[in-house]
Amino acid sequence: MALYCGIDLHSTSSHLCVIDETDRELLSRKVKNRLDVILGELEPYRAELVGVVVESTFNWYWLVDGLVDADHTVHLANPAAMSPYKGLKYTDDRHDARWLAHLLRLNLLPAGHIYPKEDRPVRDLLRKRGQLVRQRTSSVLSLGNLWVRNTGEMLRGGDVRKLTADQVQSRMGTGELALAFESTMAVIETLDQQIARVEKAVLARGRLKEGYEILTSIPGVGQVLGLTILYETGDISRFPGVGHYTSYCRCVGSKRLSHGKKKGEGNRRNGNRYLSWAFTEGANFAVRYEPRARRFFERKQAKKNRAYGIRALASKLARASYFMMRDRTLFDPDLLFA
Repeated sequence: MALYCGIDLHSTSSHLCVIDETDRELLSRKVKNRLDVILGELEPYRAELVGVVVESTFNWYWLVDGLVDADHTVHLANPAAMSPYKGLKYTDDRHDARWLAHLLRLNLLPAGHIYPKEDRPVRDLLRKRGQLVRQRTSSVLSLGNLWVRNTGEMLRGGDVRKLTADQVQSRMGTGELALAFESTMAVIETLDQQIARVEKAVLARGRLKEGYEILTSIPGVGQVLGLTILYETGDISRFPGVGHYTSYCRCVGSKRLSHGKKKGEGNRRNGNRYLSWAFTEGANFAVRYEPRARRFFERKQAKKNRAYGIRALASKLARASYFMMRDRTLFDPDLLFA
């Protein structure tokens, strides 16, 4: 008899549900988030378990890895693609776990990608770098606001960072304003050091990964952007076609048409926000360094605005990246801008 398990995972506890081929519950229990406890609950059903479903939440790494190491067949459910069950006025963790197992039994489970364990540290470190860069940018903007509020002079971010201690004291004095300025400058300096440290680590590991040289051959895609695209994409073969990949990169529109008329929109944010950022940044740089990319951007910009032109170029770069990674070929502007 085939059995199916669904696990509704939360921050401190999980609800386990095991059902059979007739949807009869054999196990429904709330347990603490301890791998040994969960494995112990599943052990009596191991021989007949077809699979275990875990919803893709913020903390799934430890549970999925532990189940895989224990030789369970694990599926990661994509919550954004799951349709809710109808007709229930009351639902709780028990119902959620049962629904996951039910979808697995019917072979209707929208499964997510279980990213390889060995590559996750570099990918997550690249994400941490992005967070640090955003914090640094926020601190620089804060300094610029502080300066213009008190001096009336507008300074660019690069000029703000070039201010010396004597310049700050001459305009801000030595009191509270100077302290606010100096403390923020100290934070920026610390962030600079940590960003450089993170970049050194990811470059040392990422340069060895297959596909790195392919992606960095794109004009405007440097080391960090190339690594971000490479590690956020993972195995390119998991995407059935180029349209699936560009959609995952948030580089396509989201709208529903009927008889040539717009009937609504979907979730434009569904996909990978890190790839969306990487290709947008790549498009901004490509406009500077690739003449044909600049001409393409200018044509699109003339139709609407700059943002529209950049997004159109980002979509084009995402499509090119898909074929480059799939076919293991370097960037060819003649093919992209023919």
